[in-house]
Amino acid sequence: MDPYMIQMNSKGNLPSILDVHVNVGGRSSVSEKMKGRKARWSVRPSDMANKTFNPIRAIVDNMKVKPNPNKTVISLSIGDPTVFGNLPTDPEVTQAMKDALDSGKYNGYAPSIGYLSSREEIASYYHCSEAPIEAKDVILTSGCSQAIELCLAVLANPGQNILVPRPGFSLYRTLAESMGIEIKFYNLLPEKSWEIDLKQLESLIDEKTACLIVNNPSNPCGSVFSKRHLQKILAVAARQCVPILADEIYGDMVFSDCKYEPMATLSTNVPILSCGGLAKRWLVPGWRLGWILIHDRRDIFGNEIRDGLVKLSQCILGPCTIVQGALKSILRCTPQEFYQNTLSFLKSNADLCYGALAAIPGLRPVRPSGAMYLMVGIEMEHFPEFENDVEFTERLVAEQSVHCLPATCFEYPNFIRVVITVPEVIMLEACSRIQEFCEQHYHCAEGSQEECDK
Repeated sequence: MDPYMIQMNSKGNLPSILDVHVNVGGRSSVSEKMKGRKARWSVRPSDMANKTFNPIRAIVDNMKVKPNPNKTVISLSIGDPTVFGNLPTDPEVTQAMKDALDSGKYNGYAPSIGYLSSREEIASYYHCSEAPIEAKDVILTSGCSQAIELCLAVLANPGQNILVPRPGFSLYRTLAESMGIEIKFYNLLPEKSWEIDLKQLESLIDEKTACLIVNNPSNPCGSVFSKRHLQKILAVAARQCVPILADEIYGDMVFSDCKYEPMATLSTNVPILSCGGLAKRWLVPGWRLGWILIHDRRDIFGNEIRDGLVKLSQCILGPCTIVQGALKSILRCTPQEFYQNTLSFLKSNADLCYGALAAIPGLRPVRPSGAMYLMVGIEMEHFPEFENDVEFTERLVAEQSVHCLPATCFEYPNFIRVVITVPEVIMLEACSRIQEFCEQHYHCAEGSQEECDK
């Protein structure tokens, strides 16, 4: 028999799928190979999919409450500076994109880690004597979130653990748990402007600790670490031989009375993967261009980590080429006035919001120094109707149509996060509504009537 002949049933009709047997060189037929498999559908999500959990979505999506139909909705919950249209990017940035598109040079695939010319621009932009960097030290990514994902994937194996700030950006947990990496939360201290509890941090480190995530300036806190505090963090990392993943997407977005210090400029012996991007400083989160800067002056990472990042970047073949083509002009031509105006607006709104909320009984805002957020403590004993910050924010939506994120989303209950990018008139209206809400629900704590009467 011809080894490639298809055998048909005796009636000569077209075969059913189970009647077809392909014999190739005497090897076993398809039907014989399939004997061990049950012929029924069984399609289930992967373990990775089942482990993936976004705390913000899980909490917010379960809020069934509807806004007050008599009040326009004010959203102070989304960390997107473009929502209200009051913070457009600079015309130079937009023109750079138009020119890149019109050139026709950027319609094909780029290397998975980005064009060499684009990586050279990033290296030139961030190079300094304290932290020298070259194009080979730059990996371009699809937004800062992918930069963080690649860093976690290259540094940690399933079963290892990473150190994550509490309160902190929820994506760290989402990414790590999807990869089978354990989360250990270290505490930030609101009474110290959200500095790290360094003793508690160091107590968490063990032989399975793969990296320490440091987010500075902070989402959700709006805090900016001092040079002295950063040096103390680096001392812990050096003492324990733990590399740092520095989430610096809000780098340089600090108010005039504060100074931003990139972590890599403060240490020569701690290897650091610094993640950044265009999203926040240039006010274009939808353009999805981020980067990883590899700082490894002691060659502790060696070639393995660098090669690993390159391999992982090949999964999606790199970020948008049009944005890469515009990068040179964006970095070189954006006027300083644009950055200054953005920061001036954010500081003004932060001061306005902090002042208004600090005057409301039962609320304890923590003054921010940068980024786009402000954290507000809720003295829950004065709001006995609500069990926690989630219920507080639900009722705030239902009665005042003001959306804030409960800080349970950031592993820090009984706080709320306020986004300060909204227009000033809307910020004032939101604070007024929050005041009205708190006044309606505030109760004197037991034994404190005298204080309430003052």
